[in-house]
Amino acid sequence: MAYITSVCRSEQRGTVKKDIQCGILVENFGLEGDAHGGNWHRQVSLLSQDRIDAFNARGAGVIPGAFGENLTVSGLDLRTLPVGCCLRVGDTALLEVTQIGKTCHSSCEIAQRMGECIMPKEGVFARVLHGGRVSVGDAVHVIWRVAVLTVSDKGAAGLREDESGPAVCALAEQHGYHVVHTQIVPDEWDAITQTLQLLCDEDRADLILTTGGTGFAPRDITPEATEAILERRTPGIAEAMRASSLAITPRAMLSRGTAGIRARALIVNLPGSPKGAVENLGFVIDTLNHGIALLKSAEGECAR
Repeated sequence: MAYITSVCRSEQRGTVKKDIQCGILVENFGLEGDAHGGNWHRQVSLLSQDRIDAFNARGAGVIPGAFGENLTVSGLDLRTLPVGCCLRVGDTALLEVTQIGKTCHSSCEIAQRMGECIMPKEGVFARVLHGGRVSVGDAVHVIWRVAVLTVSDKGAAGLREDESGPAVCALAEQHGYHVVHTQIVPDEWDAITQTLQLLCDEDRADLILTTGGTGFAPRDITPEATEAILERRTPGIAEAMRASSLAITPRAMLSRGTAGIRARALIVNLPGSPKGAVENLGFVIDTLNHGIALLKSAEGECAR
C-alpha cells in the first residue's frame, strides 16, 4: 500500500520546505500556507520516498522538503504515472497529475554537491481537484479516469432517456474511478469509431466503457466498430462477463460484446440495458483496476 511519509511546505519563496507532518490541501491552490501554491498547474509537488532513499544511499543526506516537494509517498513509483491520472490522498483529497519532471534553470545546492538532483526527472506535479486534510501515514490510491459512451439511436436523437450510462458511471465511481467524460452517439460506424479513437489517442481516459449495440439487431455494430480500432484484443474480459451472466440468464450467450486496448486505454463493451450493463461491469471491475495499472506501468509484475 502507498502512503504519505512527509508533508512539507515553505511559507516564503526561496526557503527550504519543512516537514509539518499534516496540513490542508486547498482546492485549486495547493497546500495551505505554502508559498508555491496558487492558481496554476503545479500546485502540489510530489516525490517517491523510495527514490529519495536510493539517492540518500549515495551519501546525499537530504531531509524531507529539501527537494522542494510538498508530499513524499512510499510504495508507489510516481514517475510512472501518466499525466491526467488522479491520486486519492487520505479520505477526501483528490489530485490530478499535470506534469512529470521539470526544467531547473539554476543548479541547486544538492546538484552542486552530488552532481545531480532527482527533482527534474523524478518530481511529479499536480493540481488539487478536491481539498482535504493530509497527514503522514495517510493512504494514497491511484484513481483511474473513465469515459462512458452510450451507443443508442434513440438516445442520441433525444427520444429515450439514457439510463445505462448514468448507472455505469455510478458503479465506476463507487469503485474509485473518476468519471471524466460521458457521451451518447447513434449506432453508426463513424460515430463510434471516431469517438473511441479520440478518447484513446488523445489520452482522455484510462478506461472506456461502452453500453449498447452488442446484440443481434441489424444496427448493433458496437463490437465490430470497437474491434476495428483496437491494437490488442483482451478476450478474457468479455468471456468472463458472459460466463458470469450465464449463471443469471441463458440469454447472456447472445451478447457479442468485446474488449481490448488502443494506445494506453482499455475499452470494454457492456450491454445496453441498465441491469445488464451494471451486472456485467460488476463481474470484472475490480480486476480491470489491476489490468489498467499494468497497462499504465504503475505496476511492474503480476502478483506471484
